[in-house]
Amino acid sequence: MSTLYLGHCDAGCVPSEPHAFLGRFHNVPGSKALQGRLSFRDEDRSTWRRFKEVGGGAYNVSALHDFLHASGFMPRARSTPVFDYVTQASVRLFQEYLRTMESIDTMRPDGIVGSKTVAHMQRWQAQGIRCEWANNIQTDEYKRWMKTLALAKEKYSDSTPLMLRKINEFQGKTDTRKIDDWSFESNDIHLIGIRSDEDMTAERRQSNDIFVLLINGMVFKFWGSTDPSANMTSRDDEAFLVEGQHKYRFSWHKVSDANKVYRALRPYKDGVLVLRDRDSNNALTTRDVDAGFDKHTNYTINIHWSGIGSANWSAGCQVIAGNSYINHRGQVIDCSSFAARSYSELNREHRKTKAAYNLLADLILCYAPPSVEYLLYSLGRDESFKLTDAFASGYVKNTFSSMQV
Repeated sequence: MSTLYLGHCDAGCVPSEPHAFLGRFHNVPGSKALQGRLSFRDEDRSTWRRFKEVGGGAYNVSALHDFLHASGFMPRARSTPVFDYVTQASVRLFQEYLRTMESIDTMRPDGIVGSKTVAHMQRWQAQGIRCEWANNIQTDEYKRWMKTLALAKEKYSDSTPLMLRKINEFQGKTDTRKIDDWSFESNDIHLIGIRSDEDMTAERRQSNDIFVLLINGMVFKFWGSTDPSANMTSRDDEAFLVEGQHKYRFSWHKVSDANKVYRALRPYKDGVLVLRDRDSNNALTTRDVDAGFDKHTNYTINIHWSGIGSANWSAGCQVIAGNSYINHRGQVIDCSSFAARSYSELNREHRKTKAAYNLLADLILCYAPPSVEYLLYSLGRDESFKLTDAFASGYVKNTFSSMQV
């Protein structure tokens, strides 16, 4: 059996128009790294892979797709037998599920289908196993989060903080939504960022915030930072994304660097609103809010990877660590044995990956409803939990601490 990986396709099935095929994934205006490419970006190995036919045998790309769809890791079946980005994400989800839900410690979620991965696929097929992640049944925790989000909209509509009032008064086009436009439908994907200590001065800001992904009726939690670290930018007035809800699209980060570009989330179309550290104290204070937004919306405040979380890689972006996460059952999952510290460890030699961050990106790509290519990102502060008794005191700090493996 041939090993299968990104770019492989069944014999005779190389797309007749490869530019058009890849253009669906690489459509980032002005990207020097992506536009016009005839290769897939295998980001964890820092390489580009061209289309490559594979022979027959017990497992080809079509058979792989059939398995991933039937087992629930690829809800939207693929009609073309090409190992594309969705295939890679689905394979990594299967491998991570084996590692964490079936306690197969030797499994590594690298997106490469070798003999070990195939053996487990065949076992699942023989036993008719289907993953829990595909159930699309709303858990109690999911319902509690959705209710909390709806409550926040109701409370802030009645008593609107200064920052949200300024958003409501903004006249231009933006992907940052006014309170009345906040949406918390269960058929959307929601990511929640929860800020801590944003008003405390810090030259090298720590990764001490949490992120909550609500998807397919489940809750996964990650950690990182929602605030910029001054040492990551040449500007004294670093950018803080405003609190509230923002629309983001599935896209890429580092789009001008062919050696580093990888999947991430970018403002959907019109850019997001940011506040600046006007008094250069490396914190977001009331004075900064009083000063108001930048004149123009910001198109570069992405949601992306931040190594293992030991350093904050944000110059204003929302950054997520790869070292660990909390799964849909509330279990802390340790990824430290294969989590890359930086780009230098993303290659064939080190066999490291973006680990927990990959899980977030893969869940979003695989479980997005048909025709949905966006995510709604709601950013708030830890003090927002005072609005509800659904979460215990110290929830944010305790959740963050639990993931420090």
